[in-house]
Amino acid sequence: MTTPAPPNPASPAQHTGGPLRGITLKVLSVCFFVVMATLLKATATIPAGELVFFRCFFAILPVVAYLLWRRQLRTALHTRNPLGHVVRALVGASSMGLGFFALTRLPLPEATAIGYAAPLLIVLFSAVLLKEKVHAFRWTAVVIGLVGVVIILWPRLTLFSSGQPLGNNEAIGAAAAFGGAILTAFAMMQVRKLVQTERTEAIVIYFFISASVLSLATIPFGWVMPTPTQAALLIGAGFAGGIGQLLLTSCYRYADMSVIAPFEYVSLLLTIVIGFAVFGDIPTVAMILGALIIVFSGIAVILREHYLGLDRVKAREANTP
Repeated sequence: MTTPAPPNPASPAQHTGGPLRGITLKVLSVCFFVVMATLLKATATIPAGELVFFRCFFAILPVVAYLLWRRQLRTALHTRNPLGHVVRALVGASSMGLGFFALTRLPLPEATAIGYAAPLLIVLFSAVLLKEKVHAFRWTAVVIGLVGVVIILWPRLTLFSSGQPLGNNEAIGAAAAFGGAILTAFAMMQVRKLVQTERTEAIVIYFFISASVLSLATIPFGWVMPTPTQAALLIGAGFAGGIGQLLLTSCYRYADMSVIAPFEYVSLLLTIVIGFAVFGDIPTVAMILGALIIVFSGIAVILREHYLGLDRVKAREANTP
């Protein structure tokens, strides 16, 4: 999933229409991303690099159509930082590949829940690498959230000792999912830099183009010719991802991030239902418990960021002559 940089959490929405419209668009984007993940998982034997190519290449089409309709394609292709887009694509495509590999090895809701660790890891990496000031509340939320990740991962990682191929596959998938979350956090940190000089649509379109090209480097590692059914699933996943991206980009025009972001976790319920109905996946107690801990920790971080943002705005206003 590619997440565009949202507006400042403390700033008002860019357009009128009320938070209900923003929430609706957010939930719809989540639905499309879950459909995308479901279609990719259903392809079964397609290598992860090939999944990245189809997801990104066919996502370009609805995005370009939308930009043409809005007469924004020319501005979307303008960039002041082409190297920054390449770095973002390298990290983002790698995180996407690991996440898609995890989808082929783990139940759908489990792979999704581990991916929720990314926002928590952003806080951690921002403090350690960027020296951002993080107070005790957010540190506590991050630590608790990572405990939830461990709860989900532990049963899978202990399967390494079982010596069974199925167990090893699930353990590798769990490790890949967490690795994907780590790289997603780094990718979002790169987006933070890009948004200072680049338009959101430029970040989106250049990521899809660059990731499509970079994914071709995985051809020597064993791409396969998809069956007609698999090809349809792959193309459908790309279109679903592109539409989900457009909806996600649009939702932040109508409400602040602190209002919209918690609805990302609607995907947990959707993946549990779809995982059971389509793939016969029965969620474990560890998965549900760990996911709930991660979700509540993530919401706590989002709300804390919102209140800190409001405090910064009030401080600026108080200092304005």
